[in-house]
Amino acid sequence: MAMKLSMTGQMRMEQRMKLAPRMIQSMEILQLPLLALQERIEAELNSNPVLEAGEQAQSQTDGEPEADSDSTPDEQELVVGDDNDHVEDFQRLDAIGEDFDDYLNNTGPLYTQPTGGDPDKKMEALMNTADQGKSLDDWLKEQWRMADVDEKVRAAGDLIIEYLDEKGYLTAGLEQLHNDDKHAFDIEHLQAALQLVQKLDPPGVGARDLRECLLIQMRQLPEDLSFESQLISDHWAELLENHLPHIAKKMNCSVERVNQAIERLSKLDTSPGLVVGRNDNYPINADVIVEPNDQGGYDVELTDSFAPTLRINSFYKKMARNRKIDNETREFLLKNIRSAQWFMDAIEQRKNTLLKVARVIVRHQHDFFARGKLYLKPLPMAVIAEQVGVHIATVSRAVAGKYVQCPQGILPLRSFFSGGLENGDGHQRSYDAVKAKLQDIVDTEDKAKPLNDDDIREKLAAAGMGNIARRTVAKYRKLLNIPTAKFRRKY
Repeated sequence: MAMKLSMTGQMRMEQRMKLAPRMIQSMEILQLPLLALQERIEAELNSNPVLEAGEQAQSQTDGEPEADSDSTPDEQELVVGDDNDHVEDFQRLDAIGEDFDDYLNNTGPLYTQPTGGDPDKKMEALMNTADQGKSLDDWLKEQWRMADVDEKVRAAGDLIIEYLDEKGYLTAGLEQLHNDDKHAFDIEHLQAALQLVQKLDPPGVGARDLRECLLIQMRQLPEDLSFESQLISDHWAELLENHLPHIAKKMNCSVERVNQAIERLSKLDTSPGLVVGRNDNYPINADVIVEPNDQGGYDVELTDSFAPTLRINSFYKKMARNRKIDNETREFLLKNIRSAQWFMDAIEQRKNTLLKVARVIVRHQHDFFARGKLYLKPLPMAVIAEQVGVHIATVSRAVAGKYVQCPQGILPLRSFFSGGLENGDGHQRSYDAVKAKLQDIVDTEDKAKPLNDDDIREKLAAAGMGNIARRTVAKYRKLLNIPTAKFRRKY
């Protein structure tokens, strides 16, 4: 059977949505939080020569623009419109008069080298930037180099320090280190090195589990912790099971004495390695501020005062109008002017979209801002998208990584969107409101007789949170890191 291969041409019509670079840039700018936006602006200022940071525009008297006796119709502000793909605007640039040479002679060069009286602001900022600090590995090895040990123990200690995790724990067994490493030392050298590493600062490093970490710290503290050491050494499993009466009976003491020891143990550090090294807890800057007003409502504002006001450099605008310069230079300037205008438009669109979304959220969640988290309502993003008049993906990008500062604190904007439950009266409660009420019930319970999940479910129903299943209560309790009734009991 012969098979014939042939090639044929076909024409097909179809519709495809192709994102223009300007649209992609607008979406990227929209989802940037405030600190990331500042970094993006700084990067754009460094890469685009026609873009510069300017002062805030001053308000004019009676709303009229200030007259400029030296300006001409050809020197009007460059404003790129939203129609015709900006063709008319850039044609206007091509038709402007050829007065660039006179302007250049009158103004002189744009940039000058900084003198001794004008410090370099970027250099000042670099010099005033805080040091990142030593890592845990560097800090421990610096101490380890001063230890008076033989070379084999020193090499074993270097290896142990390299295997410590960020919390300061040794996650690999000594036998594994001995088998995996090529150094000429024995298991005895590793054991000797580990005992010495566990004496380094901060106290508790080099431990292989939490129990050993607490014991190491207690050995290095000056006060008498012999009772606590015995409690950890001999009754660790019972302590984890909260069998305090059984422990008190074995140790021939009162339950109150055991509780006092547990209170002292709670002051020890369970992650000693985190004390040293870089602190990556970056500050959170609110993008939106919500404040109550005199009319019983709430004012919504953006915290964009940190972002500089951008403008296109007037020197390059005039240079782009000059017909005497070569086409390559003019094309370069026009391209950067167009890019700068698109960037400024994207930032302005971000402000408008974020402000509209925030105002609609505040209007829907008025009871939350007035009365607290228990009154947070279910709010799908589709509702906000419909009222703002944008796609739901735009709302998602607008709230991504953004925070709001309000009377309840600094909260993620995304936390105002959630599903919910309907109680018997037809009122809806968000899942976050249910979890907040669950936390409140546990906080106010009798710790001598803590509530089980069935008891919590009944109290939630009595509080108007609806008929919630027991497994849902257990799920919410785990999400809130609340232990079971057995471990919440206080003796």
